[in-house]
Amino acid sequence: MKEFGYRREDESMNRKGKIIGLLLAIMLLMIGCSSQSDQSQTDQRKSEDGGVPMEGLEGSWSGTINVPNQPLPIMTTFEKGDGWNGAISNPVQGVKDYPFSEVKVNASAIFFHMELAGQTISFEGEKEGDTIAGTFTQQGQSFPFELKKGSSETDAEEEEKGQFLSVDTNEGKLYGELETPEEEGPHPVVVIIPGSGPTDRNGNSATLQGKNNSLKLLAESLAEQGIASVRYDKRGVGKNQGAAIPETELRFDQFAQDAQAWIDMLNEKGQFSKVGVMGHSQGSLVGMLAIAEADVDAFVSIAGAGRPINEVLYDQLKASLPEDLKKQSKQILEELKAGERVEQVPKELQSVFRSSVQPFLSSWMQYNPAQEIQKLDIPVLIINGKRDLQVPISEAEELHEAKADAELLLIEKMNHVLKEAPEDRTGNLQTYSNPDLPLADGLVKGIVNFFRNTEFLK
Repeated sequence: MKEFGYRREDESMNRKGKIIGLLLAIMLLMIGCSSQSDQSQTDQRKSEDGGVPMEGLEGSWSGTINVPNQPLPIMTTFEKGDGWNGAISNPVQGVKDYPFSEVKVNASAIFFHMELAGQTISFEGEKEGDTIAGTFTQQGQSFPFELKKGSSETDAEEEEKGQFLSVDTNEGKLYGELETPEEEGPHPVVVIIPGSGPTDRNGNSATLQGKNNSLKLLAESLAEQGIASVRYDKRGVGKNQGAAIPETELRFDQFAQDAQAWIDMLNEKGQFSKVGVMGHSQGSLVGMLAIAEADVDAFVSIAGAGRPINEVLYDQLKASLPEDLKKQSKQILEELKAGERVEQVPKELQSVFRSSVQPFLSSWMQYNPAQEIQKLDIPVLIINGKRDLQVPISEAEELHEAKADAELLLIEKMNHVLKEAPEDRTGNLQTYSNPDLPLADGLVKGIVNFFRNTEFLK
């Protein structure tokens, strides 16, 4: 699902956001269809050659639809039987192997499309070596797309050199990367929980170009200070792509159960002196809920919201919507908060309140972070950057007000991806795709001091 941020967009960005939302909403329709297995869908997978054969097309391809400011990652497969057929996957929405209605090739030209909800969604491009590039079209909107031969997930897994642990859950096996100090233990260990959207264990999102590697840098820095960590890809991302849950079935509690599984596993291993939790953004609330059902010695909230998501969403929406849509969004939020389904959603709000995501949003809205943090009876550190464009420091202050005995650390120049950022928005956002930038000054030192003062780290 798309990231729910705290940004207030200008008119241009808002227009682009609506286009992105439309694309994602249409892609989401695939989820409900992807489990079909009747003969009509089997027939849809078959297509005829357009003429001259194409060499090297069979296999997996990965790339993006280059929507401005928010490229949409996709993966495709092509197979040659009686004719060409293929399928598309979208890790952002947990869509896997939805079949193309038709695939045509002729020399270097390729055309493939889907008939979906009365619309034709098409890709038309040229194959040159191990690259397919061309134009994606839907409802009169066109954007460039590019695919490279091979599966990015498979390639990434083959290149992994880290130490990985796993936990079994009712919804599939999850993998996480263990980072340990060089010196002899036992060491304390923290579970690092990623934020919202299709975020990987390193803090990178499939919806954003480039990498920031924020959580990877954090784990490595903690290891240098004698603190081990386990960080994991969210379901449907990276090494945990195979454990994706369709959006229609996903509930917020699942995130907490995943985090709890990691906590329980680390406690059971018995090789660590203490077990802590560190949640970033959405992961902050996830961590609070997981701690309630697990044995944890310390908790760190980084850029976590202090209010329920319905309040956060309304603040985001009302800043950019006309009065009529503002009123409708408020009504929808109230109904979802009450656990009701909303059948009639204006097309302008579909990207946020589409039917498939409503159960998840409703389940998320049942939790108030300020109330959940009050339930914790362990040492708590609340961190926020003063240059965070998505989570203002008022959210951290709200958490601190709810739990006065927690320690509050506001870092002067830190933004949402834990880097030092300039005051201007453009410069701030540029840090989101620069993995070479170090973590903001004061972040690791503040965490280490907290752990030492609470005897989590000795």
